[in-house]
Amino acid sequence: MEEKELRRYSRVVVNGDERAPSRAMLRAVGFTEEDFKRPQIGIASTWSMTTPCNMHIRELAEAAAKSADEAGGKGVVFNTITVSDGISMGTSGMRYSLVSREIIADSIEAVVGAEGFDGLVAIGGCDKNMPACVMAMARLNRPAVFVYGGTIRPGAKRRDIVSVFEAVGARSSGTISAAELLEVEQTAIPGPGACGGMYTANTMASAIEAMGMSLGNSSAQEAVSGAKVADCRRASAAVMNLLRKDIKPLDIMTRKAFENAIAVVIALGGSTNAVLHLIAMAREACVPLSLEDFTTIGARVPVLADLKPSGKYLMSELIAIGGIQPLMKRMLDAGLLHGDCMTVSGATLAENLANVEDYPQGQDIVRSLDSPIKAHSHLSILYGNVAPEGAVAKITGKEGLKFSGRARCFDSEEAALKAILADEVVAGDVVVIRFEGPKGGPGMREMLSPTGAIMGKGLGPDVALITDGRFSGGSHGFVVGHISPEAAAGGTIALLEDGDILHIDAELKQIDVELDATTLAARRTAWRRPRSSVSSGVLAKYRAVVSSASDGAVTIPPAWDD
Repeated sequence: MEEKELRRYSRVVVNGDERAPSRAMLRAVGFTEEDFKRPQIGIASTWSMTTPCNMHIRELAEAAAKSADEAGGKGVVFNTITVSDGISMGTSGMRYSLVSREIIADSIEAVVGAEGFDGLVAIGGCDKNMPACVMAMARLNRPAVFVYGGTIRPGAKRRDIVSVFEAVGARSSGTISAAELLEVEQTAIPGPGACGGMYTANTMASAIEAMGMSLGNSSAQEAVSGAKVADCRRASAAVMNLLRKDIKPLDIMTRKAFENAIAVVIALGGSTNAVLHLIAMAREACVPLSLEDFTTIGARVPVLADLKPSGKYLMSELIAIGGIQPLMKRMLDAGLLHGDCMTVSGATLAENLANVEDYPQGQDIVRSLDSPIKAHSHLSILYGNVAPEGAVAKITGKEGLKFSGRARCFDSEEAALKAILADEVVAGDVVVIRFEGPKGGPGMREMLSPTGAIMGKGLGPDVALITDGRFSGGSHGFVVGHISPEAAAGGTIALLEDGDILHIDAELKQIDVELDATTLAARRTAWRRPRSSVSSGVLAKYRAVVSSASDGAVTIPPAWDD
């Protein structure tokens, strides 16, 4: 391919006498005469001092830009927003979390489209900005590589952010002192990087690598490491290679690639948010993907990694034994992955994994296929009269596979947390948190504060929690989220009352309330939708257009329905 063809987009911006004003402005930001002849590579940075997940990404973006220049392109760094779940968790600010996924995808699309970049490197370090980067790549469909900002190193005594949330519950129950809570708070987060277990950030990084949109091992590097800087440099060189080979995101983000991502998420025991985000990413790539695909793939893929929150180990400990590549090689050899999928390396997944060595002898972080932690997926898609359009449960089996109990209903996360901390929730209760869905929140907040409090109070084996909201990857216990239709749409969860008997069965994949159709119909007739406190701004815009959680909580209609 001729060099001018590599400038498919940027040449429209900089070529010819009439583009002199554009070139004049670009000279002011550092372009030389030679740079106008080079492909322009946008470097999307999610750097921000709002969260440790992203505080180091400015330096990574600069390394990627320098590498783009060395590889024959012109790297141009630009920023987008990020918000912190861990900081906003349990507050009204968390409403903006999932909304930010759409804002980030929109902003990356807008900058790349407006500036005429020929390729894209996007560096994300926290839950929503990672799927958002890939959503934008699918929309733009020009050569692109995603880079994960990397995981945080463990805090003292192998602590992480979930340790702090659970310590709040422990303090409330009197298990630890105020001084002990402070000590956990002061030592859990030692520096830059995303939350340290197989929570949403590490889950999505692994899924994106398995999908082929990041280079090998990008998901399994610490944020503060030479390996992560090298990953950024390799990414820019990879984009130049993709330009020359004319390989674009939609060549990579195929149906088979999404199946690979789902399979790896299951094997790692990953976050329920992967369901939401993978469906949303598939929508942008015009790949039909539904809740049922998680059930189908989950029936043949076991849980193999003993990682937090339900397991013992942190991401840094998985990195130390080789990351996810040896796991993927095992899965490929067992026929659990599609090896013929193209990746951003310019080679197929099978070619990338051909020389990967297995884990060292004696490690117990990743089990063998014949000795799994769970024979089938921990992500259970449940249906029933409580969730006619589906719900997502994260049940590893350690919590048991069935739960029946009395409904304790709350119309907000704050009300539920207050009751849990006040010992008003007892063994045998099913905590129901509603009006927290995509429209009801609006924004579908994560329920880490109440689930952390339940675990911290020692109620994990005896209390279940269901919600039309969602969960942090750090949540564990008998939890069911994404209940659809949500309460704000008049779903059954809006009609539940204290004392109703709920049955959750992960084996039969059912979630039901012991009420007959006549009783439910009468309650529905009497029900009135509460007035939302949100009447303007981005939350109101989001509420007006967002889809159901079962459809990825996206803000665009699926393209294949046009």
